[in-house]
Amino acid sequence: MLFYALTIFLSAFLLFQVQPIIAKMILPWFGGTAAVWATCLLFFQSALLLGYFYSHGLVKRLKPKQQWMLHAGLLLVCLALLPITPSASWKPLTPDAPTFRILGLLAATIGLPYFLLSTTGPLIQAWYVQSNPGATPYRLFALSNLGSMLALLSYPPLIEPNLTLHHQAYVWSGGFAIFAVLCIFTGWRSYRTAVVAESVAAPEETAPQAPTRSLYLMAIGLSAVPSMLLLSLTSHMSMDLAPIPFLWILPLALYLLTFILCFDAEGWYRRIYFLSALPFAIGAIGWLMRLDPSARPDVRICIAEYSLSFFIICMCCHGELARLKPHPKFLTGYFLMVSIGGAIGGVFVALIAPYVFNANYELPLSLACCVAIAALVLLRDQDWPFRKELLGWPSIALFTLSALMIGGLAREMREMVSDSILVARNFYGELRVRQYEGMYDWDGHRSLVHGAINHGEEYTHPARRKEIATYYCPDTALGLVMKARSIGSIQRVAVIGLGTGTIASYSRMGDLYRFYEINPLVKKIAYEQFWYLKSAEGLIDIAMGDARLSLEREAVQNFDTIAVDAFSSDSIPVHLLTREAMLLYFHHLKPDGALAIHISNRYIDLKPVLERAANSIGKYALVVETEDDEEEKCYGTTWVLITGNKDLLDRPDFKKAGEAPKPAPWLPVWTDDYSNIYKVLK
Repeated sequence: MLFYALTIFLSAFLLFQVQPIIAKMILPWFGGTAAVWATCLLFFQSALLLGYFYSHGLVKRLKPKQQWMLHAGLLLVCLALLPITPSASWKPLTPDAPTFRILGLLAATIGLPYFLLSTTGPLIQAWYVQSNPGATPYRLFALSNLGSMLALLSYPPLIEPNLTLHHQAYVWSGGFAIFAVLCIFTGWRSYRTAVVAESVAAPEETAPQAPTRSLYLMAIGLSAVPSMLLLSLTSHMSMDLAPIPFLWILPLALYLLTFILCFDAEGWYRRIYFLSALPFAIGAIGWLMRLDPSARPDVRICIAEYSLSFFIICMCCHGELARLKPHPKFLTGYFLMVSIGGAIGGVFVALIAPYVFNANYELPLSLACCVAIAALVLLRDQDWPFRKELLGWPSIALFTLSALMIGGLAREMREMVSDSILVARNFYGELRVRQYEGMYDWDGHRSLVHGAINHGEEYTHPARRKEIATYYCPDTALGLVMKARSIGSIQRVAVIGLGTGTIASYSRMGDLYRFYEINPLVKKIAYEQFWYLKSAEGLIDIAMGDARLSLEREAVQNFDTIAVDAFSSDSIPVHLLTREAMLLYFHHLKPDGALAIHISNRYIDLKPVLERAANSIGKYALVVETEDDEEEKCYGTTWVLITGNKDLLDRPDFKKAGEAPKPAPWLPVWTDDYSNIYKVLK
């Protein structure tokens, strides 16, 4: 079994190690949002489906030697396509509907290697059964998932801090070459052994019973539900709890862990305990969703509760899935159904939901599907003690509980939009406009919210519509720069991140304010629901698309000031903070120009990152931190001002307002090829 185990383990490790590598490579091109990761997961699940379909067809239609020859040939072709590095030609020219561009990029870059890796699990298990008649291969499936989980968990502490993206691609490509050799050898050895086993094997006394259509449909449903929940919960936690990449990996690692436990041995999944805990797990997620951000427990407690509930749900689904596994003769068809279910879940969350729903309904819908599939599992199970009493009180209780839980989730979906005058979403996430009425008309205001983060507010009284509030008040670094302008001077200002357009209120007659915004919905909402842009004194221009890509294509702009405020619900746009990004900004700034970067964040301390970046290009930095004011008009913020104009920072008001960041020699300079958010977590 050694060669089969080594081949499966290495293929699974490479299969999931390439996911964070390629996602990190392309993340900057598409705005750095969690939706990019969700789209990548959709691609991975779809490629897995194709791989399982290929394995099923190969085993059913070709003889062992023919299987080996075809697969070995494809592996050799794949070696010629290494290393895996995405072409810059895939960078988007417009921000509209990037989902299919991401899928095309992934297909062109890692499509064939990933496809062949995805075939390994069912194909190697089938080869093992061919060579060892009567053997049970399902523990190899558990080993495969162990390799996948170790790949994910090893990336943040071992791979990302020690290797640049360029080196990661080459090391991974070397690992794939080793896998290809190992797989070709294992296949050759397998088909030779299979010929011998076939010649000496005694005929089976009774043919194994083929899986029914009902079993296959249940397998699809039991794999689709946790797949839906995986993507929807990952997106929800990344947007509403914290933007740390750990929350992209943690749910997927738990998802794989449940596969390992359920398919390794029957003792791990104790039906009575997990199914009893299932309603509480679903209820816990629903309860956390309803809580106002200010009323939630500590973020670590929230993450633990979400993770435990997700683990219980996946254990129930994957445990029941393992109970359905057929005779090894039919394992490729069974795994094909499992992959179909996973792909259905991914397509629903990553491809359908962003373009069909106006809010993030997929999480409550996923929970409702959990309730439905659990009820269906129990009702169709002949061994369930109450199965014979279909209309007895246990069944009535089950249906009542299911109806109550689904009804509660439906009410949650209604309340998700009830407090907003506008809710809209697209690939980049969900946006809400909320109206707040004060004690007097003078105090009424509305806000733009993305996830749990306020992205700007504006007073609705006509006399107060130009008042600057939230993160951009006069005592911030941006406000100080604007106040330091010479009377009568005409300013050219770039703003990366539009929001409500608050910064436009600083404009004066003759000024040019050029906003860079990647999300088309933000531009639409800023013009239709707020007045900052419409009432600005200066000329307003909006460039749609990723700011770095736009600036790279533009001629020198000679800006006086560049303001970077492009965080999306606390997520970190790493590509806007690297040394290359700084050089690009100062390429477009006048020699005495200033760069102001908004880095307010609950979980990540970016001051060392910007200190290192400023020092690496020979510029000065100043950290300006403010507190909430008594009127709750201006929020507490952290801005970093970077400039080559030492005289500006020596002014008394700047010295009084801020201080130079502490040197951070322990932190490597972030570049487009290297960054590590884990080192700057608070």
